[in-house]
Amino acid sequence: MKNIGIAIMALLMIACTDNFDEINENPNLPETVGPQFLLSNIISVSADRNTYEQGFRLANYLAQFSASVEFERIDRYEMGSNSEYWSTIFRLLSDIRSMQEIEGTNEAYIAVGNIMRSYLFSQLTDMYGDVPYTEAINALDGNLSPAYDTQESIYMDTETGILAVLASSVETLKSTNFSIQGDMMFNNDLDQWIKFANSLRVRYYLRVSNKITDFSALQSIVANEDLMQSNVDNAVVPYLSSAPNQWPMSLAGLGLYQEHRMTQTVDSVLSLWNDPRVEVLYKPSEQSVQDGNPEYVGLLNGQSRETIADKGINLSNISLFGSIFRDVPDGVDAQFMQYAELQFALAEASIKGFISGNATTYYEEGIRACFDYWGAALPADYFSRPSITLTGNSEEDLVKIMTQKWLSLINNGHEAWFNVRRTGIPKLQPGPDNLNGGRYPVRYLYPESEQATNAENFEEAAQRIGGNTINSKGWWEGG
Repeated sequence: MKNIGIAIMALLMIACTDNFDEINENPNLPETVGPQFLLSNIISVSADRNTYEQGFRLANYLAQFSASVEFERIDRYEMGSNSEYWSTIFRLLSDIRSMQEIEGTNEAYIAVGNIMRSYLFSQLTDMYGDVPYTEAINALDGNLSPAYDTQESIYMDTETGILAVLASSVETLKSTNFSIQGDMMFNNDLDQWIKFANSLRVRYYLRVSNKITDFSALQSIVANEDLMQSNVDNAVVPYLSSAPNQWPMSLAGLGLYQEHRMTQTVDSVLSLWNDPRVEVLYKPSEQSVQDGNPEYVGLLNGQSRETIADKGINLSNISLFGSIFRDVPDGVDAQFMQYAELQFALAEASIKGFISGNATTYYEEGIRACFDYWGAALPADYFSRPSITLTGNSEEDLVKIMTQKWLSLINNGHEAWFNVRRTGIPKLQPGPDNLNGGRYPVRYLYPESEQATNAENFEEAAQRIGGNTINSKGWWEGG
């Protein structure tokens, strides 16, 4: 990936031992690495993992953008611990601390690091519940058994919580005279980082909105702070058309790509809307193309290989993901957040009375941004269609807003799953062969390594959240 090779080489240079005799030192190799190389690695790895492994490979099944035909048992809610991502996040958090403490850093790097730190910790707590937070990176100081913080404190603590840290980071970046390098996402533009941080604050205030009653801080952000203004401000890292930073699915085996099929859920929604985005996101089924009548056909989620065979389902008549997800190495972006998501969040907040502003304006702007992002033409009559237009019925309008938001989050990590868990929209039904007793899962299991190396804190946290099961709800969803 872009700059990762440079960053890894530089990190290896840090490991030079002080015990070497002076004659073994190479004066042409630096003994330290600048913060810009760490920042490049943090951004690129975080964005790629969120989009490919966590988004396309996993969360697209949970949000029912993908249906599995055989091997991807997460579609049947065999969740496991997703331990590799847990470990990756903690490695990235350690890199952030190193970037913030290394020679040559400054307050701009520290603030940007805190924005990325807040994003990564939100991933952890939203996927697992209570997790190590205030003591999480103390392994660098010799503490290998960090305590688990509650999800409520991770978000809401007035000094250390995610919302407080993001607000403080914004204030630092507003006033700093320092700069950063190594930022391939915003080209070292700190104003863009301010917009990203404020937009994340909106995301997280909506995340905890079922648990708070005072939304004055959210209203203040919307009224007084810089937010994403268009797709130009999207927090994304483009994949490239050539190695080493291509979209990984364009390089994967054909069988892995064919495992990911259009779902009946997304088929029904896009058909109801008569929505041309289907032509970008999915392909007509192979059989329908051969028959001269191209059609998009979805598969019911959560079916075993045996069930699919017993039903006589012809997989050549089930749609695959669109060409941008397979045939074009730079067809999609590695992403953290899009402008469309922000607009749908503001529409929801307006409908619910959390902020002032016109919900319809936010909602339609979110749709326009989503169409523009995917390069689809917005039909002239789209906003007048009964299935699309807001009518003033807050309950029905909320379903329309949240369903459009759900679609806009395809491939963006687990964000669609988080929103489904929080709102129940769209109402996703477990498939017939699900392995969770017909229940929709709300978390991953804690990694097995935690039970082995941090048993006391693990047990306390598991008991506090109601057990280490995939059905134990977190604080913000009412658990």
